[in-house]
Amino acid sequence: MNATLPTAEVLRATLAGLLDGLPPKQAAQAVDRLIANYRGTTPTDAPVLRDRSDVAAYAAYRMPATFEAVRSALAALREAAPDWTPATHTDIGGGTGAASWAVAGAWEGPRTTVLDWAEPALALGRELAGLSGIPALTAAEWRRARIGAGLELAPTDLITVSYVLKELTEDVRAALVDTAAAAAQAVVVVEPGTPDGYARIIEARDRLIAAGLSVAAPCPHSEACPIEPGTDWCHFSARVSRSSLHRQVKGGSLPYEDEKFSYVVATRFPAQQVGARVIRKPQIRKGQVLLDLCTRDEALRRATVTKRHGELYRAARDVAWGDEWPPGGNA
Repeated sequence: MNATLPTAEVLRATLAGLLDGLPPKQAAQAVDRLIANYRGTTPTDAPVLRDRSDVAAYAAYRMPATFEAVRSALAALREAAPDWTPATHTDIGGGTGAASWAVAGAWEGPRTTVLDWAEPALALGRELAGLSGIPALTAAEWRRARIGAGLELAPTDLITVSYVLKELTEDVRAALVDTAAAAAQAVVVVEPGTPDGYARIIEARDRLIAAGLSVAAPCPHSEACPIEPGTDWCHFSARVSRSSLHRQVKGGSLPYEDEKFSYVVATRFPAQQVGARVIRKPQIRKGQVLLDLCTRDEALRRATVTKRHGELYRAARDVAWGDEWPPGGNA
């Protein structure tokens, strides 16, 4: 995260200021409907966010979590390609712009275009961006577009597709990923960290590889995922700070929540894959740390790091779910 662009803090403050007058009861009702849609199984090609109350509730309920999930995926891209900076960015199905906020926090200056089919979401996203004071966001273009098989994309450096694929039918998902792969130098796809969200990520991953891109993260390789279908799923977790409004709308008391997500980052340019990645929360026990790893040799394995490993043991006690292992080196 660029220390000069504290977008997480700006986003929380902007949401709090803009939504201060939102009645919690009205917001909670809209959130209940959005949760039912978010957890449902029927894809749709119609806008999920129908009006201003829906969009305001979504901004309070989902925008901070989407932002943190995308920010985590972008951090993995930056680690894999530290010398690459996108000049242009297209946020497909971007809604109120959570992914665009994450991009603005990762690099200075990308010219962003947000595409979505819901005009109320675009309107609020434009309003939030204008209040942000962040140049890349205030200069962003917000364009209404039907996110479907006929979507036309101009060439761009970076494309983000976050929490969008679930809303599409299988054939439209495939067409969208193929279109993104043809238009971009780097594609970042993020979905909920559920078995079906992971399945959509694997579908997208396979299509991106078939289109000639290479996986930069989270996988240490571009070969087949070693997880046997139906036995498990690959996902990660991002800590989300809750504002008082966020707690009201979600009916929670804790000052934070953990957003589970699955993702893939693929590039047309060289990127340094990790030697291995921690794919579960590390288990810290007396005198040892257990790490579940996805490794470069296309295998899953568990590493047991004990005190006798010295510096490596100290590193293991600090490593987080989703991190490279070992830090800065090959597994």
